[in-house]
Amino acid sequence: MNSTGSASGALTGAAIRGAATAPAPGRFRLPLRRRSTAAGRDPVRAALAPLLAAHRAAYPGADQAELLRGYTVAERLHRGELRKSGAPYITHPLAVAMILAGMGMDTTTLVAALLHDTVEDTPYTLGEVRADFGEEIAVLVDGVTKLDGGRWGERAEAETFRKIVLSAADDLRVLVIKLADRLHNLRTLRYQPPHKWARYAKASHELLVPFAERLGIHVLKREMDDLAFAARSPDAHAATGSAVRAALRDARRAFGPAMLRLRRSLAEHGVQATMRIRPSHLYAVHQSFGGRLAGLRPCEAARLLLVVDGAERDCYIALGAVHAALHPVAGQVRDFIATPKDNMYRSLHTRVISPDGDPFEVIVRSRAMHPVAEYGIVAHIRDAGDDAATVDAVAGRRDLVWLSRLLAWQSDAPSADFLESLRADLAAGNIAAFTPRGEAVALPAGATALDFAYALEPFLGDRCIGAVVNGRLAPMSVQVRSGNVVEILTDPAGRPSEDWLEFAVTVPARVRIQQCLSLRRAEEAAEAGRRRLVQALAGRRVDLLAVEACGDSLAVARALGYGEIDEMYGALTTGSLGLDDLVARFVHP
Repeated sequence: MNSTGSASGALTGAAIRGAATAPAPGRFRLPLRRRSTAAGRDPVRAALAPLLAAHRAAYPGADQAELLRGYTVAERLHRGELRKSGAPYITHPLAVAMILAGMGMDTTTLVAALLHDTVEDTPYTLGEVRADFGEEIAVLVDGVTKLDGGRWGERAEAETFRKIVLSAADDLRVLVIKLADRLHNLRTLRYQPPHKWARYAKASHELLVPFAERLGIHVLKREMDDLAFAARSPDAHAATGSAVRAALRDARRAFGPAMLRLRRSLAEHGVQATMRIRPSHLYAVHQSFGGRLAGLRPCEAARLLLVVDGAERDCYIALGAVHAALHPVAGQVRDFIATPKDNMYRSLHTRVISPDGDPFEVIVRSRAMHPVAEYGIVAHIRDAGDDAATVDAVAGRRDLVWLSRLLAWQSDAPSADFLESLRADLAAGNIAAFTPRGEAVALPAGATALDFAYALEPFLGDRCIGAVVNGRLAPMSVQVRSGNVVEILTDPAGRPSEDWLEFAVTVPARVRIQQCLSLRRAEEAAEAGRRRLVQALAGRRVDLLAVEACGDSLAVARALGYGEIDEMYGALTTGSLGLDDLVARFVHP
């Protein structure tokens, strides 16, 4: 059952109440519920009318029979269950589906959203989902179904997230459904006991919000950020909200002179563009200014967004127009068109000085880039058009480098370390360095040449002995900067050492190094244990090599519960297996 599941509760924190009921700046709105005369005759259609309307707006010709069937099954299975608000439980999967429909997700995703808690919370099995709705929906439902805490114990949360990552590699819609699920739970967090607010919000900030960022779904990220912020720090949230509202009251007056100059400059450069003031969401302001909110200025609480009517080159012309009209701040241009972010985000960012002397940020993107900048992977799914194109949009995307990074190390990380490693990987910022052939390699800020080597190829990292950065020799520990050209130097006899962990930053590199070190320690322990056994058996005139050759040594290992001979020999070294007891098994009376 979801953490905001059944029973009842009350909200006492005004910040949570306000965050859940009043849209934060930039929050997307779902279609309003409409009355329908037909709905009165059909209770299923009455309940589903807003969802059907939202879905029809994105997919005018879609067959809605599957949505009706999915809702009917989910409502029947959840009948009698209540949320902690006292509302019927079916309102939760319906709300999740509404969030997804409001973004324009496809029919398959909406049906899976309606059914997403059935396998977890009701007797309905995955096999029944597959038989009733097909393999594709079964995969999505399975991907978001939490593992049984009774069976998995303390490992349940970590293994559930590992399962989500693996499922997302096959179909990214698993993550999209999970994010919508968490967003609705954050919206209704006020019905949970207050002692759960901060813990639940912290987990959202550390694990789910970064996934929204990585998928480029900023409409979800912004709202989840602000709701979690309100739950974790209600006083700071209220203070930030008050300061931002006060600053934005003067936004038109503050930005007006700059916008007037920009309009003239854009016209002179022959560029047509829509210009608007874009408020920052509250958590972003809090991260930038913390408690230093006194006298917050409009240029600190908002940015200027230019959406250009034209191709990529028109965005660069528009950037020139911006710099011609307003003095640019040196070194503050970021080109995410030529080098898109890991989450497919493409725009130009620059910082300029207003006529009044205030620095502020201007974002330039084309009309074609705008949906992806707001909705990320959802925009690609929405534009897919047919089943085959949808498969290409949600599976095996090479432009989502971060997912490949996760998959590279996740299977090797034990449960106890997986969540902490996942938090570290998701929290890291990104830079882009290049191989001598011009291949871009995305890395977190602070990554070293050793991390670069492991990002290219694990075996390359294992044999790394140094690097050439921008034509100059450098040690493995040198930090890689964005735009650096890095060539890795290797030695066929090279191998990881303990001190590498002092400067390896990325999770894939650290997991691989620890894995290699553990393997080496196990091999050394096995060699030492075998030497002890050889010496002990020699005194009994038993040749261990001959015993191994005929398979008796493996039989002894299996009888003792070890899968391999080396595991048994290693146990001798660690002391978990006694030498006399083992010798007795090789010496026959």
